Amino acid sequence: MAQPLFRDKRGREGHFSINYLGHYELTARLWPALLAAGTSRVVVLSSRGHQMSDVDLEDIDFARRPYDKWMACGQSKTANALFAVSLDRRGRGHGVRAFSVHPGMIVTPGIRHLSRSELDAFGALEADGTPVIDPTMDKKTPGQGAATSVWCATSPALSSSGGVYCENCDIASVRTNSPFGVRPYAIDPQRAERLWQMSAMLTGLDIVMT
Repeated sequence: MAQPLFRDKRGREGHFSINYLGHYELTARLWPALLAAGTSRVVVLSSRGHQMSDVDLEDIDFARRPYDKWMACGQSKTANALFAVSLDRRGRGHGVRAFSVHPGMIVTPGIRHLSRSELDAFGALEADGTPVIDPTMDKKTPGQGAATSVWCATSPALSSSGGVYCENCDIASVRTNSPFGVRPYAIDPQRAERLWQMSAMLTGLDIVMT
């Protein structure tokens, strides 16, 4: 989360590689098992961070534009939401559904690259350095944050849904000027398909339905 610029061994920008391409590759390799299950769900961890940036499909690795750690983190989370859209389109006729999730603002070791002043700007910590816990303000414990992922994986209420972005154990509304909800670009099917094709090219892995 919001790390200085780093790249994987293939030269991919680190947030995009770890937060998104890792999800893509794992799912592609598990695809035969997901199909064999008859009915299965894939829950992809996005976050409200997607609101910080769309995916720049022309410069995903910050090769030409100045690097910004928040944009890098944000576009990786947007990529995860788009991934759920394309994956669900491929799998729903075969019993595989996909969902993306915002778990909440949760203090974990993932914040280790943020300064105390940055954390204070988010209102994330008490004066003694312990996490602020206030679910009404989206500040949750890890267990509370896991609730929406578990809901997406198990709830009968989603039996006829898929490709949606969820928060607080519900399907999020589409919003453009709110700290809540999902941005339209993060669930756009055309952008999702363009990202999928790029991912298949970058990894050499694809899911082709017959």
